[in-house]
Amino acid sequence: MNTLTRKILMASTGLFLSFFLLIHFLGNTQLFLDEQTAQHNFNAYSHFLSGNPLIKIVSYVLYLSIIAHVVYALIITVQNKKSSGNYNKDNRGRASKWYKRNMGILGTIILLFLVMHFQNFWYVYKFGNIGLDPSGNKDLYTVVVTAFQQLWIVIVYVIAMIALFYHLIHGLSSGIRTLGLFHPKYVRWVAVFGIVYSVIICVGFALMPIYIYITH
Repeated sequence: MNTLTRKILMASTGLFLSFFLLIHFLGNTQLFLDEQTAQHNFNAYSHFLSGNPLIKIVSYVLYLSIIAHVVYALIITVQNKKSSGNYNKDNRGRASKWYKRNMGILGTIILLFLVMHFQNFWYVYKFGNIGLDPSGNKDLYTVVVTAFQQLWIVIVYVIAMIALFYHLIHGLSSGIRTLGLFHPKYVRWVAVFGIVYSVIICVGFALMPIYIYITH
């Protein structure tokens, strides 16, 4: 598999993951509702996601996309380091944003966060012994609230969202460019879209643990 193919696959998986973030974000906004409504709606939403066959297929695509995105990112990063000399590195350092030069570090922070996120919520929901809410659904809402009453977890989530913000700003525009989905005259608008999207997603996700920590 050549470098261009890897970049196309990385861009495709990255854009898919970015779209999933929006769906995940919209579903999780229910956490901002009053406690009783949030518990009912969030648990019903979680039950629907876990029991719908189509959603299960999408979830498998999601897991594969995460793995592929990480693997190809590592391969491309290693290849870039091997092929770039000191002169090129210096030039790139002056010409590009710091987050563009440190996508590997930002990606590593996000990957570590995902491991913790899956362990705290996905694994507990799938394999843990959690109680049921008054409607008979697994009470994932209480698991989330309990986790976000720990300040260190809230801090970790906020740091991860900062890393995700910069990762998305570069990743969205880079992925769209790699796939050739825009005309050169719209480069600025693609960049603006990437920033607005990243702000909405990352600030929104960061506010969820902060809101729960403060209100509970």
